[in-house]
Amino acid sequence: MKKIILVLVTVMLLLPNQIKALSVTASSAILMDMDSGRILYQKDIHNQRLIASITKIMTAVIAIENGNLDDVVTVGEEVLTMYGSNIYIELGETMTLRDLLYGLLLRSGNDAAIVIGTYIGGSEEKFVEMMNKKAKEIGMIHTIYHNCHGLDEVTKNYSTAYDMAILSSYANTLEVYREITGTKKWETKTNKKSYIWYNRNKLLTSYEYATGGKTGYTPSAGRTLVTTAKKDGLNLTAVTLNDPNEYVSHENMYEYGFNNYKNYLIVDKNNFSIDNTFYKDKIYVKNSFSYPLTDREVKELTTVVEILKLKEYKTGDKIGEVIVTLGEEEIFREPVFVQVIESKKLNIFEKILDFFKSIFR
Repeated sequence: MKKIILVLVTVMLLLPNQIKALSVTASSAILMDMDSGRILYQKDIHNQRLIASITKIMTAVIAIENGNLDDVVTVGEEVLTMYGSNIYIELGETMTLRDLLYGLLLRSGNDAAIVIGTYIGGSEEKFVEMMNKKAKEIGMIHTIYHNCHGLDEVTKNYSTAYDMAILSSYANTLEVYREITGTKKWETKTNKKSYIWYNRNKLLTSYEYATGGKTGYTPSAGRTLVTTAKKDGLNLTAVTLNDPNEYVSHENMYEYGFNNYKNYLIVDKNNFSIDNTFYKDKIYVKNSFSYPLTDREVKELTTVVEILKLKEYKTGDKIGEVIVTLGEEEIFREPVFVQVIESKKLNIFEKILDFFKSIFR
C-alpha cells in the first residue's frame, strides 16, 4: 500500500500588518475566536480567580439544556436567602423559566439564579453538581463552582480567563443563549407585577460589533466581564477578570482582533477536490475548517493531503487525511473518505448502441 502526498496552496500571500500594542487593564484577560478556539490575545489566562456573576453563564447553560423554557416556575423560600443584584421576585410569584433566564442574564438576578437552580436541580446543591459536571465535559479544568449565582461571601466560585472563554464559546452555540444575551430590553408580566429589564452589558450599546455577554462584580472579585462580538466572519469572545476599565479593555481587544486577523476558509467540505490519478471515485471530507490568521501568518500556512492507495474499498472507507499546519504547528487534521460512484446500468438497446459506437470509434 503506497501513500500519495499532495501539498496544496490554500491562500494567497499578503504583506504583513504592523500590530500595535494592546492596552488591557485586567488582571487576567483573553480574546478567543469562538469557531476555531484560537487565542488571539492572552494575559495570565490560567490563573484561578473569583468570577462573581459571570457564574450565571453556566447557570443559564444548564437551565437551557435541561429545562423547558415555557415551564411556569413558582418562587419558593430559597429566594429569601438572596441579596445584592436581584430582579425582586417574591415568594409565591410565578414566572416562566424563559423570563427567569432574561432576569438572570440581563439584570444578573441572584434571586433568579437560586430559583432556576432549585427548579432544575431540585436543590442548589444538585444544580451545582450539574454545573461542575458540565464544566469538566467542555474542558474547563481549572473551574470550580460552589453556588449558582456568583456571590462569594459564603461560598466561592473560581475559574480562569481561558475557561470562561471556553464556556462563552460553548454557550454561544445555544440559540436561546445568544438571543437572550443580545437583547437590550425585555418586558414581561407575572401573577403579581410587570417587569422591564435593560441589559447591563454596556458594550451592546457602546460598541457596534458587540453581540452579547454577561457582567459581574463583587468587592472580592472586582469587575468581571464576558462579551462577544462579530465582524467580517470573525466570531470573537473576550473575557476580563478583575478589571476596573472592563469595557475599554474589551473594545481594545476586539479592535486588535478585527484589525489584525481575517477568517480564512482553508478546507471546504462542499468544494473539496484534489488531482489524483488513482481514485476515479469521489473523495470527500465531512468537516470544513476556517481559521483566523494575520497577513504575516498566511505565508506560513501549508495544507497537505495524504492519500493511501487502496486496491479494494467501499463507500465510506477512510483513504487518507488532510493536514493543515501553521509554521511548525499542526492546527487541523481531518480524515478523507471515498464514495464509490456506481456506473449506470444500460438496457438492451443502450448496450447495442454502445457496442456499435465502440466499433466505429
